[in-house]
Amino acid sequence: MHRKSDHKIVVVTGAGAGVGRAVAETFARAGYDVALLSREPERLVRAAAQLQAAYRGVRALAVPTDVADAQAVEAAAARVERELGEIDVWVNVAMATIFAPLSSISPRDFERATQVTYLGQVHGTMAALARMRTRNRGVIVNVGSALASRAIPLQSAYCGAKFAVRGFTDAVRSELIHDGLDVHISLVDLPAINTPQFDWAANRTGQDARPVAPVYEPEVAARAILFAAQHRRRTLWLGWSTARAIIADLIAPGLLDRYLARAGYRGQLTGKPRAPDAPENLHAPVPGEIGAHGRFGSEARHGGAPLFTERHVHALMGGVAIGVLGVAMAFAHLRRRARSRP
Repeated sequence: MHRKSDHKIVVVTGAGAGVGRAVAETFARAGYDVALLSREPERLVRAAAQLQAAYRGVRALAVPTDVADAQAVEAAAARVERELGEIDVWVNVAMATIFAPLSSISPRDFERATQVTYLGQVHGTMAALARMRTRNRGVIVNVGSALASRAIPLQSAYCGAKFAVRGFTDAVRSELIHDGLDVHISLVDLPAINTPQFDWAANRTGQDARPVAPVYEPEVAARAILFAAQHRRRTLWLGWSTARAIIADLIAPGLLDRYLARAGYRGQLTGKPRAPDAPENLHAPVPGEIGAHGRFGSEARHGGAPLFTERHVHALMGGVAIGVLGVAMAFAHLRRRARSRP
């Protein structure tokens, strides 16, 4: 049986490194007991020990899990409730991807990226809801991306998975409302984050990959995810770059297609040749002491990223609609004047 604790309990997938690692620490700092799920067991155990040492009274449980395996995720959830207690919050962060044009991606690699990045969130949501439904309480936070609304080249697998996460989250939310349950599900769309993924993601471009600027530190994303969990927000966009990408695609998607055909490659590739022996974590975890941060700390921002909730989004969209209408009216007026000239 689990030890009694007054702390709320959060499960974080992908907690071994990157945003997931930062999320685990942010929730621990806020007083949550934390269950860390990820594939690499040694790094996960060290991360749990570090959290317990840093935040007195907080319990941290390492549960090595491949989120692409539904049975493994269910077993992890059962273990968390057995050893820590009833799950209050479940955060789906785990992802795996491949940088390459579609013509260079094998079906096996594409399938694996989809299984982790999309089905991993499905499996986590299923495991969480199986418990939260019976208690009629709980919060699930799914981590999306600006690329869930505006896809970019070289990331078809990742973008497709994040689009799917958005559709899945919206569908489940409606089902929870229909059933009258006090279980909340949020979607947090992130901008580019300085994580190790650009060093260990599968890569078939021949060049080192990089995040599209502006880049934020993972702690900025973690604070947004904690905010969404505690304030039960439907959706949350982090950063102006996320809002701009989503709104621009609504206004001029064809123009963005052409722009990204040119700039989308340049913005994601460093020009530095990819090392033949560079690590890849798509099909197996990369061992070693790897934390939340990647190699772009010199340009990454530690704060200053505005949070746009659904209320802000509506206001932004209203402003965009007014702006588009104004441009259209001005253009129509100029056309009428041109036609009236002799």
